[in-house]
Amino acid sequence: MLKAEDYRSITGAQKAAILMLALGEDQCSRLFGLMHEDEIKDVSAAMAQLGPVRAEVVERLFADFTDNMGNAGNLVGSFESTERLLQRSLPRERAAQIMEEIRGPAGRTMWDKLGNVNEAVLANYLKNEYPQTVAVVLSKVKPEHAARVLVLLPESFAMEVIMRMLRMESVQKDVLDGVERTLRAEFMSNLARSARRDAHELMAEIFNNLDRQSETRFLVALEERNREAAERIKALMFTFDDLQRLGQPAVQVLLREVEKDKLPLALKGASEALRALFFRSLSERAGKMLREEIEALGPVKLRQVDEAQAAIVAMAKELAAQGRIEIGEGKDEEVVY
Repeated sequence: MLKAEDYRSITGAQKAAILMLALGEDQCSRLFGLMHEDEIKDVSAAMAQLGPVRAEVVERLFADFTDNMGNAGNLVGSFESTERLLQRSLPRERAAQIMEEIRGPAGRTMWDKLGNVNEAVLANYLKNEYPQTVAVVLSKVKPEHAARVLVLLPESFAMEVIMRMLRMESVQKDVLDGVERTLRAEFMSNLARSARRDAHELMAEIFNNLDRQSETRFLVALEERNREAAERIKALMFTFDDLQRLGQPAVQVLLREVEKDKLPLALKGASEALRALFFRSLSERAGKMLREEIEALGPVKLRQVDEAQAAIVAMAKELAAQGRIEIGEGKDEEVVY
């Protein structure tokens, strides 16, 4: 049981856990929704191990929290303010390393972080390393991620890596530490510095959320001013027509998730090829019912079609983010029936 005399030894995670438990389930769930996965793990682990907490500990914790917030006034957290605080209390090199980790991919260890790096980015870096180094790296990340990286490496180089992995015994700690230091110093630091979001990618998302007429108007105007930028944005945009890139298994997953009243409206303004893809993914009876629903709609406003298609595209992106479908699968991939 946590007593008043134990107050000074309570960790930050324990304090957060006590505060959140005292606030109740509704507020607690909202706070969890705002946290990073690592923070959720830390706080939930502290909650599970708290045991009984005396009322005077909770009261003191709330009093301290209120006092600190009252003295602080308005707070603004940013990368820059965090870096300044770290540099005041830590050696410059250590502060820089922590900031690189914060800005870089999520994960507690270097190998966790590598698992969250896009495979194309990782493969592009590794292709310039020694095969033995690449073998060590791929042996430490998850097999599915290693597979995606391996296929992107030059074939002869990839085979050399495979042979090294087959012959590799347990890696000595000093070798592993050396590889980790190199990755942190060369790869992660560069990745952190380039992690700011590409403006064309952001603009593509904005254009994806425009109605069709506005999207066309802006793209035409942009092509007149900067054709290269317009082409880059169009290449990054994912539209309803791009759903043709999905394979049938992905379409079936999508069909289970979309709101049923959106589909007839969305397909009312779709191409025959895209309609056919959706119909192929339904049973004969369900397909017939969908056709009847589309025909029964009669004339509809373009705005309604755009909204329905946008909702389905948003759902496809959400499913892709959850790892349940791959937006890029389909057209260019071999399929076994």
